[in-house]
Amino acid sequence: MRAGLKILAKHLGSLFLSTLRDETTPKSSRDPQGVYWPVPISRLGLAFSFFIKHTTVTHVQDHIVQIGDPILKEVAKPVSKKDIGSRKLNSIIKRMKALLHKEEFGVAIAAPQIGESIRLFIIAGKAFVPAAKKGEEEQAPPADKVFINPTLERLSRAKKEMSEGCLSVRNQYGSVVRHQKATIHALNEKGEAFMYHGSGLIGHIFQHEVDHLEGILYVEKAVSIEKDEGFKKLKEKRRKGAE
Repeated sequence: MRAGLKILAKHLGSLFLSTLRDETTPKSSRDPQGVYWPVPISRLGLAFSFFIKHTTVTHVQDHIVQIGDPILKEVAKPVSKKDIGSRKLNSIIKRMKALLHKEEFGVAIAAPQIGESIRLFIIAGKAFVPAAKKGEEEQAPPADKVFINPTLERLSRAKKEMSEGCLSVRNQYGSVVRHQKATIHALNEKGEAFMYHGSGLIGHIFQHEVDHLEGILYVEKAVSIEKDEGFKKLKEKRRKGAE
């Protein structure tokens, strides 16, 4: 981008100097009010075309999509096996991890939350480490876990109401009744299949994230919603529950 801007500046400078050497000003260089443009508008158009041709602009979703965006209501598409390990998919995973790590209260993120409607979610390593009790040293969190094309294989009959929040629904949380235990089947970044059994918080996260891939937000299932200081309250509840 910077190189393109330098080229544009140099090109415009040349056009400007060449125009100053002209003794007459073309009619095209005056607007309807008669204001003088140092460089003929036609030449500016050529310069702009030159700039576009020699400049590459790359745009990626660098923020988390919020409730109301249509992509959060879409049923995400499966990831093709040939795409696993590709530069594009690895880039999506990298962006998801980077955004997740910026969120103090975030424990998981689904691809639709960054504008990618594919069946993929990531759970932060810290979610797998129980909160340290008083007098105990905190454990270093394991690596973030990637779930590609996840499917819920088994759900317990027993259900439990737990507090949930969502990075796509800011400043509020709600109580959601979900199956207490869940077993999920998925592929990792290398395309290797694995099964993971989760109970309590992890079990709820599995169900919350699979809902994202089905175009469902937790607020549609919540039995109650609280706003404002929701995330702080949620963190405090989880801390007390671990004591």
